[in-house]
Amino acid sequence: MNRLHTILILATAFVAVFFEAWFDGFRNVLGAQIDFLPALMVYAGVTGGYFTMVLAAGCGGLWFDSLSANPLGASVLPLLLIGLLAHWGRELFSSEHPAAQFFLGTMASALQPLAVLFVLLNLGTLPLLGWKSIWQWVVMAVGGGLFTPVCFALFSRFHQAFDYQPIHETTFRPDREIKRGRA
Repeated sequence: MNRLHTILILATAFVAVFFEAWFDGFRNVLGAQIDFLPALMVYAGVTGGYFTMVLAAGCGGLWFDSLSANPLGASVLPLLLIGLLAHWGRELFSSEHPAAQFFLGTMASALQPLAVLFVLLNLGTLPLLGWKSIWQWVVMAVGGGLFTPVCFALFSRFHQAFDYQPIHETTFRPDREIKRGRA
């Protein structure tokens, strides 16, 4: 299951980055592009191990940076930080509740642009910032928060379809002989 889980997370990260670059509907309607990678890193941090999380942050961040104006590797460290925080705090929240998933996804989606901005400023890059940046930050945070429960439900469906389901033991044994009639 771990290999399949890792492969599904990486494939979803690849498709999410491609979708963000290809689809301009959110950007045209809301004025900001929703980033799906923080929600995916929350899921990877809560359900996966360190290897899955580091691989998802590294590949997802590099794929995202290769299709954006960011320097290559600027998104990797913030995504890894989100995954580590979700992994360390996974016992503190119930991952089955959509409200908890939304809250954690919103916090992660709000933290990721600020962390990328911090990395860009330390690299000497001057990003364009203005009053519209606050609106874009809010849209990214809420959009990522809304995508997080969708991410958990999507992977739950993947696991139902591709993983072996456990067989529940019953009290009935097929090798038991049942005698009928009078004793």
